[in-house]
Amino acid sequence: MTVTVRAGFGRRLADSIAARGALCVGIDPHPALLNAWGLEESPAALERFAMTAVEALAGEVAVLKPQSAFFEVYGSAGVAVLEKVVAASREAGALVLLDVKRGDIGSTMTAYANAYLDEHSPLAADALTVSPYLGFGSLAPALGIAEQTGRGVFVLARTSNPEGAALQRSRAEDGRTVGQSIVDAAAENNAGADPYGYVGVVAGATIKPGELDFSRLNGPILAPGLGAQGATVQSLRATFGAALPSVLPATARDVLRHGPSVGDLRSAGRRVRDELGALLEA
Repeated sequence: MTVTVRAGFGRRLADSIAARGALCVGIDPHPALLNAWGLEESPAALERFAMTAVEALAGEVAVLKPQSAFFEVYGSAGVAVLEKVVAASREAGALVLLDVKRGDIGSTMTAYANAYLDEHSPLAADALTVSPYLGFGSLAPALGIAEQTGRGVFVLARTSNPEGAALQRSRAEDGRTVGQSIVDAAAENNAGADPYGYVGVVAGATIKPGELDFSRLNGPILAPGLGAQGATVQSLRATFGAALPSVLPATARDVLRHGPSVGDLRSAGRRVRDELGALLEA
């Protein structure tokens, strides 16, 4: 299926959040959740799990974030399910952020970008996660294709996993942390965009308040870690401060654990979305 995208990602994301609230729900069909739903570990069970989540949530939340690894583990059958998830989610009105964390150089990065951002690809999502740890400049092919097609990228800056701190909080020669240098590089690509640009960053909802300066970013902040990793709706304001209006909180298990009932999943997603809405309006 070919999908032509016209409006820039920043505008489309802002419109989706305005209509549906600031919430990203991950579709993470890892074995523990499959088992909790009473499902075996098979391509058929994967499809049932993922498409049930799409049925429940794609018409309700602004962004769905399938984690590619949990589909890839089933080989071509799993990737075929992922294609269905992307297409069905977008058809229901949700933006799709494909969580792939790709990062490479030259023609290889171009191939990754074409796989996930080119409008002729069956896996083309609205945005994808990328890793800058071969140098921010290595992301140029993804940035170029994203801008050209009206899609977005979310660059790993300060992730929620404890192992990331040693690298991401280390300091470069200019005194900035590695994480801050990534935020600043993203900001350069977003300068002048309205309402904001197409280059977002990933900053965990569990990081220390004030650890990063987002004042020049002019782009979205994907904040994983809400729920199972310890962050709460209430803690987001302290963590992000003035940048809170640009934050897209992400959760997965706290919603998905309510399956396999479509109604229970939908109610869980609405509950988190409404709590976040109340926070932003306070």
